[in-house]
Amino acid sequence: MTRVVAYLGEAVASLWRNKVRSALTMLGMIIGTSSIIAVFGLSKAATSGIEGTLNSFGTFPITAQVDATQDYPDRAQIRYSDAARLAADLGDRVHEVQPSWTRTWKVTYGTTSDYYEVGTTGVFQDDSLQMSEGRKIDAQDVQSAARVVAISQTVADKFFPNGGAVGHVLTMNANRYLIVGVYAPIKSPLLTSLGGSDFIAVPYSTFYRAVNLPPDNLSIYPMPGVDVDVLRSQITASLRHVHGPQAQYEIIDGAGALKTFDNVLNIAGAGLAAIGTVALVVAGIGIMNIMLVTVTERTREIGLRKSIGASRADIMLQFLMESIVLATLGGGTGMAFGLLFTIGGAELLSKQLGDLIIPYVLVVSIALSFSIAVGMIFGIYPAFRAATMDPIEALRS
Repeated sequence: MTRVVAYLGEAVASLWRNKVRSALTMLGMIIGTSSIIAVFGLSKAATSGIEGTLNSFGTFPITAQVDATQDYPDRAQIRYSDAARLAADLGDRVHEVQPSWTRTWKVTYGTTSDYYEVGTTGVFQDDSLQMSEGRKIDAQDVQSAARVVAISQTVADKFFPNGGAVGHVLTMNANRYLIVGVYAPIKSPLLTSLGGSDFIAVPYSTFYRAVNLPPDNLSIYPMPGVDVDVLRSQITASLRHVHGPQAQYEIIDGAGALKTFDNVLNIAGAGLAAIGTVALVVAGIGIMNIMLVTVTERTREIGLRKSIGASRADIMLQFLMESIVLATLGGGTGMAFGLLFTIGGAELLSKQLGDLIIPYVLVVSIALSFSIAVGMIFGIYPAFRAATMDPIEALRS
Protein backbone atom coordinates (compact mmCIF):
# COMPACT_ATOMS: atom_id res chain seq x y z
CA MET A 1 0.00 0.00 0.00
CA THR A 2 2.91 2.33 0.83
CA ARG A 3 4.41 1.68 -2.61
CA VAL A 4 1.14 2.53 -4.33
CA VAL A 5 0.90 5.81 -2.40
CA ALA A 6 4.50 6.63 -3.34
CA TYR A 7 3.83 5.98 -7.03
CA LEU A 8 0.67 8.09 -6.77
CA GLY A 9 2.72 11.02 -5.49
CA GLU A 10 5.27 10.54 -8.28
CA ALA A 11 2.47 10.46 -10.87
CA VAL A 12 1.00 13.75 -9.62
CA ALA A 13 4.46 15.37 -9.56
CA SER A 14 5.21 14.20 -13.09
CA LEU A 15 1.91 15.54 -14.41
CA TRP A 16 2.47 18.84 -12.62
CA ARG A 17 5.87 19.26 -14.30
CA ASN A 18 4.07 19.16 -17.67
CA LYS A 19 0.98 21.16 -16.73
CA VAL A 20 0.01 22.38 -20.22
CA ARG A 21 0.49 18.99 -21.85
CA SER A 22 -1.45 17.27 -19.07
CA ALA A 23 -4.30 19.79 -19.29
CA LEU A 24 -4.62 19.38 -23.08
CA THR A 25 -4.58 15.58 -22.69
CA MET A 26 -7.32 15.74 -20.04
CA LEU A 27 -9.50 17.93 -22.27
CA GLY A 28 -10.80 14.91 -24.19
CA MET A 29 -11.71 13.17 -20.93
CA ILE A 30 -13.47 16.30 -19.70
CA ILE A 31 -15.57 16.61 -22.88
CA GLY A 32 -16.40 12.91 -23.07
CA THR A 33 -17.30 12.47 -19.41
CA SER A 34 -19.34 15.66 -19.17
CA SER A 35 -21.34 14.79 -22.30
CA ILE A 36 -22.11 11.27 -21.10
CA ILE A 37 -23.19 12.49 -17.67
CA ALA A 38 -25.34 15.30 -19.10
CA VAL A 39 -27.09 13.07 -21.65
CA PHE A 40 -27.55 10.11 -19.31
CA GLY A 41 -28.60 12.24 -16.33
CA LEU A 42 -31.08 14.35 -18.30
CA SER A 43 -32.59 11.31 -20.04
CA LYS A 44 -33.14 9.60 -16.68
CA ALA A 45 -34.56 12.78 -15.18
CA ALA A 46 -36.91 13.31 -18.14
CA THR A 47 -38.04 9.68 -17.95
CA SER A 48 -38.86 10.04 -14.26
CA GLY A 49 -40.85 13.23 -14.94
CA ILE A 50 -42.88 11.73 -17.77
CA GLU A 51 -43.52 8.52 -15.82
CA GLY A 52 -44.63 10.55 -12.81
CA THR A 53 -47.03 12.52 -15.02
CA LEU A 54 -48.55 9.42 -16.59
CA ASN A 55 -48.69 7.51 -13.32
CA SER A 56 -50.62 10.38 -11.75
CA PHE A 57 -53.68 8.93 -13.51
CA GLY A 58 -53.37 5.67 -11.59
CA THR A 59 -54.35 2.36 -13.17
CA PHE A 60 -54.26 2.28 -16.96
CA PRO A 61 -57.11 0.28 -18.51
CA ILE A 62 -57.02 -2.17 -21.36
CA THR A 63 -58.86 -0.57 -24.27
CA ALA A 64 -60.91 -2.59 -26.76
CA GLN A 65 -61.87 -0.85 -29.98
CA VAL A 66 -62.94 -1.82 -33.48
CA ASP A 67 -60.13 -2.45 -35.96
CA ALA A 68 -60.94 0.10 -38.65
CA THR A 69 -58.79 -1.70 -41.25
CA GLN A 70 -61.09 -4.74 -41.53
CA ASP A 71 -63.39 -5.18 -44.52
CA TYR A 72 -66.67 -4.52 -42.69
CA PRO A 73 -65.96 -2.54 -39.49
CA ASP A 74 -69.66 -1.76 -38.99
CA ARG A 75 -70.37 -5.45 -38.34
CA ALA A 76 -67.90 -5.40 -35.44
CA GLN A 77 -69.31 -2.19 -33.95
CA ILE A 78 -69.15 -2.24 -30.16
CA ARG A 79 -72.52 -1.75 -28.47
CA TYR A 80 -73.39 -0.39 -25.05
CA SER A 81 -74.61 -3.80 -23.90
CA ASP A 82 -71.21 -5.34 -24.72
CA ALA A 83 -69.76 -3.84 -21.54
CA ALA A 84 -72.07 -5.84 -19.26
CA ARG A 85 -71.63 -8.99 -21.35
CA LEU A 86 -67.85 -8.69 -21.31
CA ALA A 87 -67.80 -8.01 -17.55
CA ALA A 88 -69.85 -11.19 -16.98
CA ASP A 89 -67.51 -13.25 -19.20
CA LEU A 90 -64.34 -11.98 -17.50
CA GLY A 91 -65.76 -12.33 -13.99
CA ASP A 92 -63.41 -11.66 -11.08
CA ARG A 93 -60.44 -11.05 -13.39
CA VAL A 94 -61.48 -7.42 -13.81
CA HIS A 95 -62.64 -4.56 -11.58
CA GLU A 96 -65.05 -3.16 -14.12
CA VAL A 97 -65.74 -2.81 -17.86
CA GLN A 98 -66.73 0.72 -18.83
CA PRO A 99 -68.13 1.89 -22.19
CA SER A 100 -66.22 5.06 -23.06
CA TRP A 101 -66.92 8.20 -25.07
CA THR A 102 -65.11 11.50 -25.53
CA ARG A 103 -66.78 14.52 -27.11
CA THR A 104 -66.21 18.25 -27.25
CA TRP A 105 -69.30 20.03 -26.00
CA LYS A 106 -70.27 23.63 -25.47
CA VAL A 107 -70.52 24.24 -21.74
CA THR A 108 -72.56 27.16 -20.40
CA TYR A 109 -73.12 28.71 -17.00
CA GLY A 110 -75.09 31.94 -16.94
CA THR A 111 -73.62 34.21 -19.60
CA THR A 112 -70.28 32.37 -19.71
CA SER A 113 -69.70 29.57 -22.19
CA ASP A 114 -66.78 27.69 -23.70
CA TYR A 115 -65.97 24.36 -25.37
CA TYR A 116 -64.48 21.54 -23.29
CA GLU A 117 -63.65 17.89 -23.66
CA VAL A 118 -66.28 15.77 -21.93
CA GLY A 119 -65.43 12.17 -21.13
CA THR A 120 -67.02 9.31 -19.24
CA THR A 121 -66.17 7.52 -16.03
CA GLY A 122 -67.56 4.60 -14.08
CA VAL A 123 -67.58 3.08 -10.61
CA PHE A 124 -63.92 2.04 -10.66
CA GLN A 125 -61.68 5.10 -10.42
CA ASP A 126 -58.41 3.80 -9.05
CA ASP A 127 -56.42 6.92 -9.82
CA SER A 128 -54.45 9.46 -7.87
CA LEU A 129 -56.57 12.44 -8.86
CA GLN A 130 -57.70 14.11 -5.67
CA MET A 131 -60.72 16.30 -5.11
CA SER A 132 -60.31 19.91 -4.04
CA GLU A 133 -64.07 20.24 -3.54
CA GLY A 134 -66.99 17.82 -3.35
CA ARG A 135 -66.76 14.17 -4.38
CA LYS A 136 -66.10 11.89 -7.32
CA ILE A 137 -68.83 10.26 -9.36
CA ASP A 138 -69.93 7.11 -7.51
CA ALA A 139 -71.79 3.84 -8.15
CA GLN A 140 -75.19 5.34 -7.40
CA ASP A 141 -74.62 8.02 -10.04
CA VAL A 142 -73.76 5.35 -12.61
CA GLN A 143 -76.66 3.05 -11.70
CA SER A 144 -79.24 5.83 -11.82
CA ALA A 145 -77.71 7.61 -14.83
CA ALA A 146 -77.72 10.79 -12.78
CA ARG A 147 -77.05 14.06 -14.55
CA VAL A 148 -73.99 14.96 -12.51
CA VAL A 149 -70.46 15.97 -13.45
CA ALA A 150 -67.05 16.27 -11.83
CA ILE A 151 -64.93 19.03 -13.34
CA SER A 152 -61.26 19.96 -13.31
CA GLN A 153 -60.00 22.93 -11.38
CA THR A 154 -59.35 24.97 -14.54
CA VAL A 155 -62.97 24.51 -15.66
CA ALA A 156 -64.18 25.51 -12.19
CA ASP A 157 -61.98 28.63 -12.29
CA LYS A 158 -63.46 29.55 -15.68
CA PHE A 159 -67.09 29.52 -14.53
CA PHE A 160 -66.65 30.11 -10.80
CA PRO A 161 -63.61 32.35 -10.24
CA ASN A 162 -64.64 32.97 -6.65
CA GLY A 163 -64.90 29.23 -5.85
CA GLY A 164 -67.87 27.23 -4.68
CA ALA A 165 -68.56 25.31 -7.90
CA VAL A 166 -70.19 22.30 -6.21
CA GLY A 167 -73.98 22.53 -6.22
CA HIS A 168 -74.22 24.70 -9.32
CA VAL A 169 -75.63 23.51 -12.66
CA LEU A 170 -73.88 23.52 -16.03
CA THR A 171 -75.68 23.28 -19.35
CA MET A 172 -74.06 20.85 -21.80
CA ASN A 173 -75.48 19.43 -25.03
CA ALA A 174 -78.87 21.01 -24.23
CA ASN A 175 -79.03 19.22 -20.84
CA ARG A 176 -78.44 20.43 -17.30
CA TYR A 177 -75.82 18.73 -15.09
CA LEU A 178 -75.22 19.21 -11.38
CA ILE A 179 -71.59 19.72 -10.32
CA VAL A 180 -70.78 17.26 -7.52
CA GLY A 181 -67.00 17.61 -7.38
CA VAL A 182 -63.94 19.54 -8.48
CA TYR A 183 -60.65 17.73 -9.11
CA ALA A 184 -57.53 19.16 -7.52
CA PRO A 185 -55.14 20.89 -9.95
CA ILE A 186 -52.87 18.64 -11.98
CA LYS A 187 -49.30 19.37 -10.97
CA SER A 188 -47.80 18.47 -14.34
CA PRO A 189 -47.00 21.52 -16.51
CA LEU A 190 -46.71 19.14 -19.48
CA LEU A 191 -50.36 18.09 -19.30
CA THR A 192 -51.39 21.66 -18.57
CA SER A 193 -49.62 22.91 -21.71
CA LEU A 194 -51.26 20.18 -23.77
CA GLY A 195 -54.69 21.09 -22.49
CA GLY A 196 -54.91 17.98 -20.35
CA SER A 197 -55.97 20.00 -17.33
CA ASP A 198 -59.34 20.95 -18.89
CA PHE A 199 -61.81 18.09 -18.61
CA ILE A 200 -65.29 17.19 -17.45
CA ALA A 201 -66.29 13.70 -16.30
CA VAL A 202 -69.83 12.30 -16.70
CA PRO A 203 -71.18 8.86 -15.67
CA TYR A 204 -71.05 6.62 -18.75
CA SER A 205 -74.71 5.64 -18.30
CA THR A 206 -75.72 9.30 -18.32
CA PHE A 207 -73.62 10.01 -21.38
CA TYR A 208 -75.20 7.10 -23.24
CA ARG A 209 -78.69 8.44 -22.57
CA ALA A 210 -77.60 11.87 -23.79
CA VAL A 211 -75.99 10.80 -27.09
CA ASN A 212 -77.64 7.39 -27.74
CA LEU A 213 -74.64 6.33 -29.82
CA PRO A 214 -72.36 3.26 -29.67
CA PRO A 215 -69.32 3.63 -27.40
CA ASP A 216 -66.02 4.78 -28.88
CA ASN A 217 -64.39 1.85 -27.08
CA LEU A 218 -64.51 -0.27 -23.94
CA SER A 219 -62.19 0.35 -20.98
CA ILE A 220 -61.34 -2.81 -19.05
CA TYR A 221 -59.66 -2.45 -15.64
CA PRO A 222 -57.88 -5.73 -14.81
CA MET A 223 -57.36 -7.05 -11.29
CA PRO A 224 -53.77 -7.05 -9.96
CA GLY A 225 -51.73 -10.05 -11.04
CA VAL A 226 -53.92 -11.01 -14.00
CA ASP A 227 -52.03 -12.19 -17.08
CA VAL A 228 -52.69 -9.38 -19.55
CA ASP A 229 -51.96 -11.49 -22.64
CA VAL A 230 -54.49 -14.12 -21.57
CA LEU A 231 -57.01 -11.40 -20.72
CA ARG A 232 -56.60 -9.82 -24.16
CA SER A 233 -57.40 -13.14 -25.81
CA GLN A 234 -60.47 -13.56 -23.62
CA ILE A 235 -61.69 -10.05 -24.47
CA THR A 236 -61.39 -10.75 -28.20
CA ALA A 237 -63.13 -14.13 -27.84
CA SER A 238 -66.02 -12.60 -25.88
CA LEU A 239 -66.58 -9.81 -28.42
CA ARG A 240 -66.39 -12.23 -31.35
CA HIS A 241 -68.92 -14.47 -29.67
CA VAL A 242 -71.39 -11.57 -29.89
CA HIS A 243 -70.39 -9.98 -33.20
CA GLY A 244 -69.18 -12.98 -35.16
CA PRO A 245 -65.85 -14.77 -35.68
CA GLN A 246 -64.81 -12.38 -38.47
CA ALA A 247 -64.94 -9.28 -36.23
CA GLN A 248 -61.54 -7.73 -35.66
CA TYR A 249 -60.61 -5.65 -32.60
CA GLU A 250 -57.61 -3.74 -31.35
CA ILE A 251 -56.84 -4.58 -27.72
CA ILE A 252 -54.48 -1.94 -26.31
CA ASP A 253 -52.76 -2.41 -22.97
CA GLY A 254 -52.28 1.05 -21.45
CA ALA A 255 -49.77 -0.12 -18.83
CA GLY A 256 -47.83 -2.02 -21.50
CA ALA A 257 -47.74 1.06 -23.70
CA LEU A 258 -46.28 3.03 -20.77
CA LYS A 259 -43.55 0.40 -20.30
CA THR A 260 -42.77 0.49 -24.01
CA PHE A 261 -42.52 4.26 -23.90
CA ASP A 262 -40.21 4.01 -20.90
CA ASN A 263 -38.02 1.49 -22.77
CA VAL A 264 -37.83 3.78 -25.80
CA LEU A 265 -36.66 6.68 -23.63
CA ASN A 266 -34.06 4.49 -21.95
CA ILE A 267 -32.78 3.17 -25.28
CA ALA A 268 -32.60 6.68 -26.70
CA GLY A 269 -30.68 7.90 -23.65
CA ALA A 270 -28.31 4.94 -23.80
CA GLY A 271 -27.76 5.52 -27.51
CA LEU A 272 -26.88 9.17 -27.01
CA ALA A 273 -24.61 8.27 -24.11
CA ALA A 274 -22.91 5.67 -26.32
CA ILE A 275 -22.15 8.39 -28.84
CA GLY A 276 -20.48 10.32 -26.02
CA THR A 277 -18.21 7.34 -25.35
CA VAL A 278 -16.58 8.02 -28.72
CA ALA A 279 -15.08 11.12 -27.13
CA LEU A 280 -13.78 8.95 -24.29
CA VAL A 281 -12.15 6.55 -26.75
CA VAL A 282 -10.47 9.48 -28.50
CA ALA A 283 -9.37 10.80 -25.11
CA GLY A 284 -8.00 7.37 -24.22
CA ILE A 285 -5.96 7.29 -27.41
CA GLY A 286 -4.62 10.74 -26.51
CA ILE A 287 -3.62 9.47 -23.08
CA MET A 288 -1.86 6.47 -24.58
CA ASN A 289 -0.03 8.70 -27.06
CA ILE A 290 1.18 11.07 -24.31
CA MET A 291 2.23 8.17 -22.10
CA LEU A 292 4.27 6.71 -24.97
CA VAL A 293 5.98 10.08 -25.33
CA THR A 294 6.57 10.14 -21.57
CA VAL A 295 8.14 6.67 -21.66
CA THR A 296 10.44 7.78 -24.47
CA GLU A 297 11.43 10.94 -22.59
CA ARG A 298 12.16 9.01 -19.41
CA THR A 299 14.02 6.08 -20.95
CA ARG A 300 17.22 6.85 -19.00
CA GLU A 301 15.21 7.09 -15.74
CA ILE A 302 13.71 3.66 -16.44
CA GLY A 303 17.20 2.24 -17.01
CA LEU A 304 18.45 3.69 -13.73
CA ARG A 305 15.49 2.32 -11.79
CA LYS A 306 16.00 -1.16 -13.24
CA SER A 307 19.75 -1.06 -12.59
CA ILE A 308 19.17 -0.49 -8.86
CA GLY A 309 16.66 -3.32 -8.55
CA ALA A 310 13.26 -2.09 -9.74
CA SER A 311 11.18 -4.98 -11.12
CA ARG A 312 9.02 -5.01 -14.22
CA ALA A 313 5.94 -4.83 -11.97
CA ASP A 314 7.31 -1.71 -10.27
CA ILE A 315 7.95 0.08 -13.55
CA MET A 316 4.60 -0.97 -14.97
CA LEU A 317 2.74 0.14 -11.84
CA GLN A 318 4.54 3.50 -11.89
CA PHE A 319 3.46 4.41 -15.43
CA LEU A 320 0.04 2.79 -15.12
CA MET A 321 -0.63 4.89 -12.01
CA GLU A 322 0.30 8.02 -13.95
CA SER A 323 -2.14 7.11 -16.72
CA ILE A 324 -4.94 6.41 -14.24
CA VAL A 325 -4.35 9.70 -12.39
CA LEU A 326 -4.41 11.59 -15.70
CA ALA A 327 -7.71 9.94 -16.74
CA THR A 328 -9.28 10.29 -13.28
CA LEU A 329 -8.47 13.99 -13.00
CA GLY A 330 -9.97 14.57 -16.44
CA GLY A 331 -12.97 12.42 -15.63
CA GLY A 332 -13.51 14.14 -12.29
CA THR A 333 -13.44 17.58 -13.90
CA GLY A 334 -15.79 16.36 -16.63
CA MET A 335 -18.08 14.92 -13.95
CA ALA A 336 -18.32 18.33 -12.29
CA PHE A 337 -19.22 20.04 -15.58
CA GLY A 338 -21.62 17.25 -16.47
CA LEU A 339 -23.45 17.56 -13.15
CA LEU A 340 -23.75 21.32 -13.64
CA PHE A 341 -25.24 20.78 -17.12
CA THR A 342 -27.57 18.09 -15.75
CA ILE A 343 -28.83 20.23 -12.87
CA GLY A 344 -29.33 23.24 -15.15
CA GLY A 345 -31.10 21.19 -17.82
CA ALA A 346 -33.28 19.47 -15.22
CA GLU A 347 -34.29 22.87 -13.87
CA LEU A 348 -35.52 23.88 -17.33
CA LEU A 349 -37.24 20.52 -17.96
CA SER A 350 -39.01 20.63 -14.61
CA LYS A 351 -40.99 23.63 -15.82
CA GLN A 352 -42.64 21.32 -18.36
CA LEU A 353 -42.44 17.88 -16.75
CA GLY A 354 -42.87 18.68 -13.05
CA ASP A 355 -40.69 17.10 -10.37
CA LEU A 356 -37.66 15.25 -11.77
CA ILE A 357 -35.42 12.67 -10.12
CA ILE A 358 -31.70 12.79 -11.01
CA PRO A 359 -29.85 9.55 -10.11
CA TYR A 360 -26.74 11.26 -8.73
CA VAL A 361 -25.16 8.11 -7.29
CA LEU A 362 -25.54 6.24 -10.60
CA VAL A 363 -24.22 9.19 -12.60
CA VAL A 364 -21.15 9.69 -10.40
CA SER A 365 -20.35 5.96 -10.29
CA ILE A 366 -20.53 5.77 -14.09
CA ALA A 367 -18.21 8.77 -14.45
CA LEU A 368 -15.60 7.42 -12.05
CA SER A 369 -15.71 3.86 -13.41
CA PHE A 370 -15.35 5.07 -17.01
CA SER A 371 -12.43 7.33 -16.07
CA ILE A 372 -10.50 4.61 -14.23
CA ALA A 373 -11.25 2.09 -16.98
CA VAL A 374 -9.96 4.45 -19.70
CA GLY A 375 -6.79 5.13 -17.70
CA MET A 376 -6.13 1.44 -17.17
CA ILE A 377 -7.01 0.21 -20.67
CA PHE A 378 -5.11 2.86 -22.58
CA GLY A 379 -2.24 3.00 -20.10
CA ILE A 380 -1.42 -0.71 -20.17
CA TYR A 381 0.56 -0.68 -23.43
CA PRO A 382 2.82 2.30 -22.55
CA ALA A 383 3.38 0.85 -19.06
CA PHE A 384 4.18 -2.58 -20.54
CA ARG A 385 6.59 -1.01 -23.01
CA ALA A 386 8.40 0.75 -20.19
CA ALA A 387 8.50 -2.39 -18.05
CA THR A 388 10.01 -4.54 -20.82
CA MET A 389 12.82 -2.13 -21.72
CA ASP A 390 16.33 -3.52 -21.60
CA PRO A 391 18.10 -1.57 -18.83
CA ILE A 392 21.46 -1.45 -20.65
CA GLU A 393 19.89 -0.10 -23.84
CA ALA A 394 17.87 2.35 -21.77
CA LEU A 395 21.02 3.72 -20.06
CA ARG A 396 22.81 4.08 -23.40
CA SER A 397 20.01 6.15 -24.95
